[in-house]
Amino acid sequence: MKNDQEIRALVSLLDDPDEFIFTEVRNKLMELGGETIPFLEDYWENNPINHESQERIEDLIQQIQFDSTFSKLKRWVSQESPDLLRGALLINQFQYPDMDLKAVSEALEKIKRDIWLEINPNLTSFEKIKVVNKILFETHGFTGNKKNYHSPHSSFLSNVIENKKGNPLSLSIIYLLVTQDLGLPIYGVNLPSHFVLCYIDEFMTNVHLTEMESEDVLVYINAFNKGTMFDKKEIDSFLFQLNLPQKEEFYSPCSNKDIIQRMVNNLIFSYEKLGYTEKSDTMKKILSLFL
Repeated sequence: MKNDQEIRALVSLLDDPDEFIFTEVRNKLMELGGETIPFLEDYWENNPINHESQERIEDLIQQIQFDSTFSKLKRWVSQESPDLLRGALLINQFQYPDMDLKAVSEALEKIKRDIWLEINPNLTSFEKIKVVNKILFETHGFTGNKKNYHSPHSSFLSNVIENKKGNPLSLSIIYLLVTQDLGLPIYGVNLPSHFVLCYIDEFMTNVHLTEMESEDVLVYINAFNKGTMFDKKEIDSFLFQLNLPQKEEFYSPCSNKDIIQRMVNNLIFSYEKLGYTEKSDTMKKILSLFL
């Protein structure tokens, strides 16, 4: 670890016209990683540097932030049962590296607390779902972004929490984050073209996720449509319309890794649809971690 004075000395050399010196300094700062960002930002803001040097520093900050987040996501993917919120926030950080993590956590805690105040053990599974739906979609006003369905903003958790509009996956993630912490047996279902949720028979809560099957599902939940409940027959019909086979994986709980991988795939599709090639390529690099 270099001390503050040494880092400042390195940063001050970034506007050196000698390309060799710049490359050497850049490489050393890249090696040091995230600890150099405050010094780079301070130098950018408080020193009379030319436009080229400003761009150099901005590019360097972005690259350091990307490498740091990429490394963290790589560790997340390597875990056997990684935390869903952590995975969603890491994807969020690729687009918004300076997002307010505390604000996101506090918003989720508020929703969770409101649900907890109205749920009790005497309620049936269906009544519990209705409570969650009321708090999430009526009290807090979350809704499906039907107008801009494929907008990349609808995939990023911080945006969805702030604007209260999301796609099927992001709304399902919020649904999962607030219900699983309350002990409700709700899981994601990786249905093609439309991510949904399922409520598992409570007698199966001690069974490992990989052993849960469609027969263990009491009811399916469509978070994009304010938590509408439906049964297996509607998935049969949906798959028939898409001309897809009735695979067990389209009816059963999926893992947190599956959910975050789907988020990345959604972003690739959204960016390609908008013609944002560079952002799409970035997401493809991130997708490689899952493949």
